[in-house]
Formats: sequence, C-alpha cells, structure tokens
Amino acid sequence: MLFAYKAKDPSGKAVEGNVEAADEKAAMARLRSQRLSVTEMKAGKGPKQGKKGGKIDNKDVVIFSRQLSTLVSSGVPIVQGLTILSEQAEAPNFKLVLNNLRTDIEAGLSIADGMKKHPNAFTELYVAMIRAGEVGGILDTILERLSAYLEANEALKGKVKSALMYPIVVFGAAGLITIFLIVFVIPIFKDIFAGFGAKLPFITQMLIDISDFLRNYLVYLLPPGALGVWLFKKWMKTEKGQWKIDEISLKLPIFGILLKKVAVAKFSRTLGTLIKSGVPILQGLETVSKTAGNKVIEKAIDSSRDSIKEGGRISDPLKKAGIFPPMVIQMISVGEETGSLDNMLTKIADFYDTEVDTAVKGLTSMLEPLIMIFLGIVIGTIVIAMFMPMFSLGEMVG
Repeated sequence: MLFAYKAKDPSGKAVEGNVEAADEKAAMARLRSQRLSVTEMKAGKGPKQGKKGGKIDNKDVVIFSRQLSTLVSSGVPIVQGLTILSEQAEAPNFKLVLNNLRTDIEAGLSIADGMKKHPNAFTELYVAMIRAGEVGGILDTILERLSAYLEANEALKGKVKSALMYPIVVFGAAGLITIFLIVFVIPIFKDIFAGFGAKLPFITQMLIDISDFLRNYLVYLLPPGALGVWLFKKWMKTEKGQWKIDEISLKLPIFGILLKKVAVAKFSRTLGTLIKSGVPILQGLETVSKTAGNKVIEKAIDSSRDSIKEGGRISDPLKKAGIFPPMVIQMISVGEETGSLDNMLTKIADFYDTEVDTAVKGLTSMLEPLIMIFLGIVIGTIVIAMFMPMFSLGEMVG
C-alpha cells in the first residue's frame, strides 16, 4: 500500500511525501529508519511502484547513475550516497524509488535485488550489471561503465529523435496549413468565381470539389477515422503487428539505413558493456534481446544465444539475419576467436556512433531542400489554382 505522510526531519524541518509499505505500522517503521518524526499519515493515492507504476524519466536515472558513481568512487557508503541523492531528487516518483531502495538495502537486501523491485526505474540490464559489480567487488567501476553506457545511449536516442522529428513536424504543419486553405480560404474564392459565370480550369474545380467534400463530410469521417487509428494501435501492440512494423521500418528508404546503424551501435555497446562487466555471455544476450527495441533484431539475437548453447558462435546467426553489415560480422568473429569480444564490440559501437552522427547530418541536409520543394509545390499549386480563373477573366476583358 501507499501512504501519504507529513513529518519532521532531525533539524525540525517539515517534510511530506509518500511511502510504500505492507501496512501503516511498516510504513511508520520505514520512516523512523530514515530519522523522520511522523506527524500525520494516511493511506492515499500517489506514485506507485512496479511494472505499471509511476513513470520514471530516463534522464533522472542517467544523472543518478553518474552521481552515484562519483560518490561511491570517492569512498561514500552506498546508503549514505542514496540518502544524499534522494534528498536532491526533484521528481516525486524517483525520490520515492530511492527512499525505498535505501530502506531495502538497510534491511539487508542486495543493491541489485533492491533495484529489481523497481523495473520502471532500473532495467534488467541495469540490475544485471549492478549484480555483477557486487559479486566481483567492483561496484564503483561498474557504476562508471553503466553511467557512460547510459549517457551514450541517451545521446544516440536524442540524435535519432531529432532526425525523425524534423520531417514529422514540418509535414504536420504543412498538412494543417493545407487543410486550412482548402476548408476556409477556397470557399471565399468559390463565391467570387460563381459571379464569373465561366467554366473553371480543371485544377481549380478539383480543389473546390475537395473543399466542398471536406466541409460537408469531414464530421462524418472523423469517427471512422478515429476508430481506424485505434484499431491500428491495437494491432501494433500484437506480436504480429510489432514484427511487421519493425520489419518495414528497417526496409524504409533512407530511414531504414539509419535505424539499422542505430541498432548495430546499441547492440554492440550493450553487449560489450555487459561482457566487460563480468555478466555471462548467455545472460548478456538474453538481456540485450529484451532491450533491442525491434522484434527482427530480437529474433537474430535469440538465434545467437541458441547457437552458443549448442556450442556454436554468435556471428553465424547474425550473418543469416541479414541486418548486420559484413564488417560487423567479421569483427565479432575475430573477437570471438581472439577472446576479446568485449573490446571488439566497443570498437564497433564507437564506429557506428560516428556513423549515426554522419547519417543524421546527411539526412537533415538532404531533407531540408526536399521538404522546401514539396511545400512549394503544394502551396504553389493551391495559389495558382485560385488565381488561374482571374487570369482567364483578365484575358477575356482584354
């Protein structure tokens, strides 16, 4: 259960928040362990934890990882570090996660097991690396690698998002402008043209017909349109739908190449970081598969895992998938043969991070003139279509 509380800290400062516990007695005990004097408590609604709990921003986890890495490497005990970071946390959901994590560790739970209770904040990859760090006694090193990995991953996501958002925003704005012109501006010209008493040019008449259709039937088209979008979203969440969307996305012209490069960079950096941190290869591949974000790539990784179980190699199933470039397959194969797979994967990730940078810049520079040309054609066609009858009238008068 979740309890809302008001309390005072050791300095007498009033604090309030939420605490998760089995019952009110357990909640009181948890707050007392945090040296808080409770003045009021009641069962209430707030950010819950768990798979379907309150959303945690990835950026909060990235910042937390870097700060905890710095504190632990400086010799600060983990519980004290969590106390410091929970006091600094601004997001209520994440503050609650850190408070509960600290309490669990104080109660004797391992850091990894404590984090495992909060999958909305800490992924399987995160937990696996922390567990490896605890077992190997190199938690400070693991936290450093983890924070570097998360920062690189966030940077990669940011680049892709910026590349994809630009055309979406521009085309969206162009669509709204076009609809505005067709629905509100063209009817004004229609009334003007009605007084001419002459036959309108084909393109002008076509736009007027489209305008009349949208004005008369748009209200009736919205419900089935909304239903279609809802059904499509439901289908996308099915296994078959996810597979088809992911398969098509990798085959898209221009964007598909970028998404493949991103997939290679993410796969290489994730698996390389896990292996370097001491996570067994089979467990590492299982974790990478779950964080792939693409069903086609996920299947290729699962095939590699099955291959290793049967005494085979990682590179062979990846080659059959047809997603990973020959250079990547060769480098992974060499890494397997020389026993330096983790270093080879890191080199692949660094190379493809640069490739993604280049691809994003090239994509943006290529799309800008294409988008301008497209907008010019659409808006220009509408403007010309509206003024063509006036030119014709001028010629008749002349």
